[in-house]
Amino acid sequence: MSLNSLAIVDDLLSTLNVELLDEPVREEAEFEGIVGQSSTLRKVLHLVETVAAGNSTVLLRGETGTGKELVARAIHYRSRRKDRNFVKLNCAAIPTGLLESELFGHERGAFTGAVTQKVGRLELADQGSLFLDEIGDIPLELQPKLLRLLQEREFERLGSTRTKKVDVRVVSATHRNLEEMILEKQFRSDLYYRLNVFPIFIPPLRDRPEDIPLLVQHFVREAARRMNKMIHTVPTETMAALTEYHWPGNIRELENVIERAVILSPGSVLHVPSRDLQSRITPECDSEKLRTLADVEREHIRATLKETRWVLSGPRGAATLLGMNRSTLYFRMKKLGIARPWS
Repeated sequence: MSLNSLAIVDDLLSTLNVELLDEPVREEAEFEGIVGQSSTLRKVLHLVETVAAGNSTVLLRGETGTGKELVARAIHYRSRRKDRNFVKLNCAAIPTGLLESELFGHERGAFTGAVTQKVGRLELADQGSLFLDEIGDIPLELQPKLLRLLQEREFERLGSTRTKKVDVRVVSATHRNLEEMILEKQFRSDLYYRLNVFPIFIPPLRDRPEDIPLLVQHFVREAARRMNKMIHTVPTETMAALTEYHWPGNIRELENVIERAVILSPGSVLHVPSRDLQSRITPECDSEKLRTLADVEREHIRATLKETRWVLSGPRGAATLLGMNRSTLYFRMKKLGIARPWS
């Protein structure tokens, strides 16, 4: 945590004076459900404001639990589609065999068990927004159909030959490294470029410690109201411990810890068991580790050149190993700034 962040956190703690404020915690820039006032969060919301007015496809990047769905909703409700449906689909939560039907729908008799016609999430989102969470988990065989949707704005239900047109804005999200997945042939590069028109990185909670006291207040109030309890005070040492913890599970972990603390607190003072702030989980990624496709490609080509001792052509040359001709490899090396170490 930087010295500047520590100073801001100290100011917040002294302002709170360990008493929960009577008025609701302000949601940043009137974005529903998004709590905080850090410069890091404001930069994200500025990007949301910028892209929301149009129809560009948005890709939300960041660790699990950082609030990507809230940001997706913010994009929808700040857009001209706000009065239409916001439909979400978690690509990792549905079995591979059913995902195509859930997304595109199916006709009666399309497969065993399809006893009635089903309208897919895509049709439900027509004129509105479709949020595809965990897009990195979409099966490779389904990716060409999603690519066609993004390019042509058309699709067919499973078991149908009738092409349907649709007007939908797609917002997707992932915590996975799509660039590495492309090199491993697990994700199509053409689909990646269609999804990555306007990328937004959602920072982990440890990079916005100024927001933790406000989030704590928010979650304490929400949990206490649901449980019909009265929690008036968060001790200074408790708030300090919550702020200093690295939160590998991000906002979702913080919310769960606070809910458990509200349940366990016998009186009006919030008590957080110390064991709840002792995690051995390591962060999945951070902003410095998220690389561009060019970075990954440059690293891959350099490793291959090193393996072939910088021999470009021939059956054992780098071009053959990379599946491209010599002129293409030379062009890629020039574009990516790759030069022989002795040149």
